[in-house]
Amino acid sequence: MTCENKATSDVRENRLSALRRLTTADEVESTVGLPASAVMLKQISTLDEGCRTVLARCPVAAFGYRDSDGTSRTTFIGGTPGFVRVHSPTRISFSLPGPGDPYGPVSFFFLLPGVGEILRVNGSVAARKGAETTVDIAEAYVHCAQAVLRSRLWQPPAPAGPVAAATPAAEFADDGPLRRPGVAEFLAAAPFLALSTWDASGGSDTSPRGDRQEVARILDGRTLVVPDRKGNKRADTLHNLLRDDRLSFAALVPGRTGVLHVRGRGAITDDPALLETMALRGMPPHLALLIDVEHAEVTGSDAVARSRLWTPGAHVGRGTVPDLMALAGEHLAAGSAAAEGGPPAFLLKAVGAIPGLPRLLRLVMNRAYRSGLRKEGYEDVSENVEPGAGGRRRGFLRRRPADEGRPADDGGTANPLREVRIAEVRRETPSAVTLVLEDLVREDLVQAGLVREGAGANPGSFDFRPGQFFTLVADIDGRPVRRAYSASSAPGSGRLEVTVKHVEGGRFSTHVHRSLRVGDRLAVRGPSGSFHAGPRSPDAPDANDAPAEIVLVAAGSGVTPMMSMIRARLAVRPGRDRIALLYSSRSAVEIIFADELHRLAKDNPDRLSVTHVLTSRDGRLDADGVRRWVTGLSPARDAHYYTCGPGPLMDAVQLVLTGLGVPDERVHQEHYTSGADTRAVAATVPQEMTVEEDGRPVGTVVVEPGQTLLDVGLAAGLPMPYSCTVGNCGDCMVRLRGGEVTQNEPNCLTPQQKADGYVLTCVGCPLSKVTLDIADQ
Repeated sequence: MTCENKATSDVRENRLSALRRLTTADEVESTVGLPASAVMLKQISTLDEGCRTVLARCPVAAFGYRDSDGTSRTTFIGGTPGFVRVHSPTRISFSLPGPGDPYGPVSFFFLLPGVGEILRVNGSVAARKGAETTVDIAEAYVHCAQAVLRSRLWQPPAPAGPVAAATPAAEFADDGPLRRPGVAEFLAAAPFLALSTWDASGGSDTSPRGDRQEVARILDGRTLVVPDRKGNKRADTLHNLLRDDRLSFAALVPGRTGVLHVRGRGAITDDPALLETMALRGMPPHLALLIDVEHAEVTGSDAVARSRLWTPGAHVGRGTVPDLMALAGEHLAAGSAAAEGGPPAFLLKAVGAIPGLPRLLRLVMNRAYRSGLRKEGYEDVSENVEPGAGGRRRGFLRRRPADEGRPADDGGTANPLREVRIAEVRRETPSAVTLVLEDLVREDLVQAGLVREGAGANPGSFDFRPGQFFTLVADIDGRPVRRAYSASSAPGSGRLEVTVKHVEGGRFSTHVHRSLRVGDRLAVRGPSGSFHAGPRSPDAPDANDAPAEIVLVAAGSGVTPMMSMIRARLAVRPGRDRIALLYSSRSAVEIIFADELHRLAKDNPDRLSVTHVLTSRDGRLDADGVRRWVTGLSPARDAHYYTCGPGPLMDAVQLVLTGLGVPDERVHQEHYTSGADTRAVAATVPQEMTVEEDGRPVGTVVVEPGQTLLDVGLAAGLPMPYSCTVGNCGDCMVRLRGGEVTQNEPNCLTPQQKADGYVLTCVGCPLSKVTLDIADQ
């Protein structure tokens, strides 16, 4: 340590050691007071129907846990409503990608977008299998809305602009975790965090904290201070820290998809000079937490990005969840009835059933919230908004001027994912299986008797053009993984078939072959791609526009889009059309759809011919072999040619067809990217992304480390073009107007497109501040 650093460290130690600390429960209670008995009685030991409804609608939760080595961690989990699986009133499970395996007591709070109150749940880890974590519930209760209201968490985020000064104590130049890239800037903009602590008797607590500006303020490179303003006086966090000073928190910035993770040790202070620096209208907080930070890091969050918490229209709809204050009242009634000497249960239920009582309770609580916030120094408190009833609204506190005039629509960026159920897993070859997928909406209609099993196009059917592909999304080890697979079934059915060949080391294909079973659920996006032949369905208006003759060349799993074309055409076009397939496989046992291809050719001898090439017997299919086969067919002059397989085979086919004088517009090729993870390698610091349309600014957002341009743009509600999300289709191609982007290779961009400055937002990550033009495609 240099003399200068030693002097800085000494100044820091002297300054912090001079701050008065609270070390006993009596000292805390003399300042905070004791909670009313009703506050403690609203705690229940199981998940009742109201809690389960909240969990079914909740897209994201804060989660506090410790590893087996005692490391404290807080993070956000989820991504879609209902991510928590409720197995019983006392047991839930969910996916946690890490880091570390949770052990012992854990705690949650569940956020409903647009709702002020929070559902808090505490328990302990019961089992851990891969990323799946099972928790036994110990208690659940509704937390008041003050933390959300103070932070204005659900108001439309202000457009990104110059970052405010990170800390008023900038004179401290010592190194420390808070000096890591992006940390100070994130803290300067973060009004909300989830703070986790533990007690000495095996309990855990994760509570929300919110403030008007930054909720945690930097004192120096390794010290934070968090104001503790007046609340319901439970003071669980404060009491826990008296017994165990280890803590962790995860902070949010509205509009950003990253999370700041911090862990360290905490102390409680009532130092007047320090509290005065956090006063609002001359009213300081009654206490503050001093945090000696051991680790701080900003990372991208899949849970926050997928939840799209700040996308317009994301707020839960009115009536889709119970009013949480009414739910708290039910919990209070249950707790009071169970308490010794409490009023009879039937009397409390009768009172709760009085018409209009929930509405009256909401009005009373809104008034209490407004009064409490004014007493704390908050001035701009709105009079006309309900913070806990759900539905789209401006928020309980007035919108900042920078938010005025923002569009209310979502720009057409609503997530088109469809949840599907695996109805069948069919083995095609030793290395290929077909997943038969059924839309959950259709399944519900069939079970209700409203849709006949096996019916054609109807609600829940899959409509696409034969040859197009779908993007499958599965949670693997707690993270969403996406891969594109061609449909092998004909369109218009209530079931979609995709055939997946196992790739050695392939993350998704290995998951399909080893883990997926009938009844499991996936998400599907699509259809995508311009590689197709024929109409979307038998009822399509362009049913007679497909070419009368198609010539297909495939190798390996490249036969899957060809199978969709064959099935669709044989089912739709009677008479004179003709299909010829040249199919290369490694051996006879590796021929995908072998039996069905044989049957279809036998049943339609004048319409379908199939020629097999086995590389183990005949050698690799090359240009000479393709030429002999094509010339032997004598195809019609207006025939269209489709090829899908390894690059060398498609190059050979193109060479042959060019030599035979076939125009390029009648030659169609399907290119696949590798099965590599679509998470591109990027810089380790957040980067600003500005989106323009024909040079007109549309929005500016921050892309967190490890996140793609598309994920962050969609999460912010920007009108980003996209389809497959895995770099296959090119629909998300935009021009890079400024900055530097890295993207996964290979992808569907041509060398010329890359040279012209185009990038794919679905597999691209910024290495610097970037500007994209979404209109220049």
